[in-house]
Amino acid sequence: MNTLLQIKNIVKHFPAKTGFFEAGSGVIHALNDVSFTVEHGETLGLVGESGCGKSTLAKIIARLIPSTSGKIFFEGEDITHLAQNKLKKIRRNIQFVFQDPQASLNPHMTIVNTVSEPFVVHGLCSAKGAIPEAERILSLAGVPKEMVSRYPHEFSTGQRQRIAIARALALNPKLIIADEPIASLDVSIQAQILNLFKELKDKFNLTYIFISHDLRVIEYISDRVIVMYLGKIMEVAKNSDLYRHPIHPYTEALISAIPVPDPATKKKRIILRGEIPGTTKLPSGCVFHTRCVYAKQKCVDEIPELTRRDGRSFACHFPLE
Repeated sequence: MNTLLQIKNIVKHFPAKTGFFEAGSGVIHALNDVSFTVEHGETLGLVGESGCGKSTLAKIIARLIPSTSGKIFFEGEDITHLAQNKLKKIRRNIQFVFQDPQASLNPHMTIVNTVSEPFVVHGLCSAKGAIPEAERILSLAGVPKEMVSRYPHEFSTGQRQRIAIARALALNPKLIIADEPIASLDVSIQAQILNLFKELKDKFNLTYIFISHDLRVIEYISDRVIVMYLGKIMEVAKNSDLYRHPIHPYTEALISAIPVPDPATKKKRIILRGEIPGTTKLPSGCVFHTRCVYAKQKCVDEIPELTRRDGRSFACHFPLE
């Protein structure tokens, strides 16, 4: 496979607020030296607890917010500081599916107009000419033709997410970033939407970055997985390798918390000690050492490098061999 996206040493800081109207002197360390690649045709899963920087990273990749430092390369082109008038082409190839479809759809537009709008914005055809193509894409996403003239409020949450996926798919993008796309859905609908993502990937040869805090979802949908904690990458591995043999203690703890279908099955649960540290003042050394059951003095004193070995990467001084 060829590299579609390359992220190099991305750092993102936000000003820390001390009150409602004023900013404080500190900063929130949202992302800290994040680097990885995404290959053509793969589904890369991003997983970690809330606040680990997954969504911030996704918005930076899509150029919805700027990074503090670092580089973003899309198909070899540096798009980190690309001017707004040159971003149109990139936005056509990088599309976003948000967690809340209700908030991402215009309540005053019929869904067929919502999906046809990108064709008009990018000058591909007239508003009238885009309608048949919008109807076709909506049909592929599971929305019947007789319903395309309705408004978003007339659909269930699951149906609205299908509409949001159709809109993201409209311009035949090369990369779709799905940020917790099933988190707001009923469990009974989640599997349908996940299967839809899989079907569309095969049909359109798509590449996904799929974000979730649910390791079961990531296991089902992803080819390769990145585990994040406090804005840093803890481990990167192929799906099967990660779940069969985690190397980082944080990954091990996350996987131990996945429920098993049979309550009679014995499973060792690793309970992380303490709370997640604040992001205004990160722990010294390894950011995970304050909660790690295996931590030693070296973990307190030295920041572990992201080490690559046997096709996987991990940031740990004492990996679980």
